[in-house]
Amino acid sequence: MIEPHAPARPGTQPPWAGPARLPVRPGTGRFLVLAGVFVCAACGLVYELELVALASYLIGDSVTQASVVLSVMVFAMGIGSLAAKRLRWHAAAGFGAVEAALALIGGCSAMALYAVFAWTGNWGGLWAQGPRCLLVAFSLAIGLLIGAEVPLLMELIQRIRRQDAGGAVADLFAADYVGALVGGLAFPFLLLPFLGQLTGTLLTGTVNVVAGGCLVLGLFRRDLTRRGRWLLVITNLTVLGLLASAAVLVDDFERAARHAVYGKDVRVALQTDVQEVVLTGGDHGRPLDLFLDGRLRVSGRDERRYHEALVHPAMDGPHARVLVLGGGDGLAARDVLRNRGVRRVDIVELDAAVVQLARHDAALAALNDHVYGDRRVHVTTGDAFDLLRRVHPGTYDVVIADLPDPGITASTKLYSQEFYGLARRALTERGRLVVHAGPVSSRRRVFWTVVATVRAAGLHPVPYRVGGRASGFAAGPDRTAGTSRSPRDWGFVLAARGAVPVEPGLESDERAAERTWVPGLPASTLVHPRY
Repeated sequence: MIEPHAPARPGTQPPWAGPARLPVRPGTGRFLVLAGVFVCAACGLVYELELVALASYLIGDSVTQASVVLSVMVFAMGIGSLAAKRLRWHAAAGFGAVEAALALIGGCSAMALYAVFAWTGNWGGLWAQGPRCLLVAFSLAIGLLIGAEVPLLMELIQRIRRQDAGGAVADLFAADYVGALVGGLAFPFLLLPFLGQLTGTLLTGTVNVVAGGCLVLGLFRRDLTRRGRWLLVITNLTVLGLLASAAVLVDDFERAARHAVYGKDVRVALQTDVQEVVLTGGDHGRPLDLFLDGRLRVSGRDERRYHEALVHPAMDGPHARVLVLGGGDGLAARDVLRNRGVRRVDIVELDAAVVQLARHDAALAALNDHVYGDRRVHVTTGDAFDLLRRVHPGTYDVVIADLPDPGITASTKLYSQEFYGLARRALTERGRLVVHAGPVSSRRRVFWTVVATVRAAGLHPVPYRVGGRASGFAAGPDRTAGTSRSPRDWGFVLAARGAVPVEPGLESDERAAERTWVPGLPASTLVHPRY
């Protein structure tokens, strides 16, 4: 219950009398406290963004993960602020303890979350929910500690020079919000690209504990007993030692965790500006697998079955000019070029690193038949949606959407009615569009939502379902799904401006898809995604 603001009871006095005895002038001390507020706010927002980013990568569905982290954290901040009222007579010691705990929990949160996902995520049962439970626990703990900062800092700043509550709150929140801005910008533009999630979070914890310790031990050490000062020094040094040890071991930890997730055949692991790219196998007779953000995109065991089902039905018609959306691995373009009469293939890939691997990695280049050496193949690095907006009407005979499964938030707009409307405009009168629409058996509603969306864009869809998918790794948006739930099929949608003639080899695949029909599903749009 929130207590109304009221003066302290008669006779209740803080353990100090008068202003704090500072080693600097009051104006300088006030500035240093506000600087501490700035740094702590920046660190707090980095912890928050790190949890959102890592949870989206490990678990999937970034909208849900962001909502969980933010709502739990804001709730916990309110509880932490109320709990901190009991520490206001010991504000300096309380603030030092809070910052040490926050630095340790926040700084190690990324490693702990990644470790649980890597080593327990495939155990099944309740263990499969471990990353989600840990995400909520970290959001709650970090929120409680961040919420406790503001009342304690308010007490410390008033210890320097008493002022009206409104002025003190304005100064404190101004420093807090500016710090949050700096932390929010530093995470995506500095920490993530240059240090990565694990090292970046450990560095943030180090800055956090140093700032909190220096503020308390430098300015308010006289508010602590001798025993309290030594206890805070030992605690801060212990936290620094743990964070430094984790930073030294972070590369070994990441390799071990990666092997736990992908197996021991990892040959290439890249963190690009877009995603994590991992190649496994491809030598000594082992099948090559390509993972993008932990999701299996290419499996050497079944990729030919997948690409034949994706490409060949669309090529049974005019196919002089072909647009491949996604497919930077070159495998869809490989199957396109096996058809006579192809004059130009344009590939649009968001991540340039995938194209570089497809060009230069010996195993992947051999798998795609060195397609990037063909002069008919042209590559554009960029967003498929934006490129379609710039394409002249009637440019392509075939558009192949070889994109990540629908339901991954980043790809949702590429399965929208607006996207298919742009693809329809890019097609010639007799042109064809084919869409990879994810597994049918495990995600029936998603598959038939794609069909409804293609139809709403003015195209005539022909859904079909192809089996033969290798099992053993979750390929959909939820990375925590156990291998027993991994899909065993693919769903595709072939579409054209007019009715698509019945393909001789697709009758059975069409019937297999129709048996899973889910009626009455609305189309997915940019402003109302339904995946």
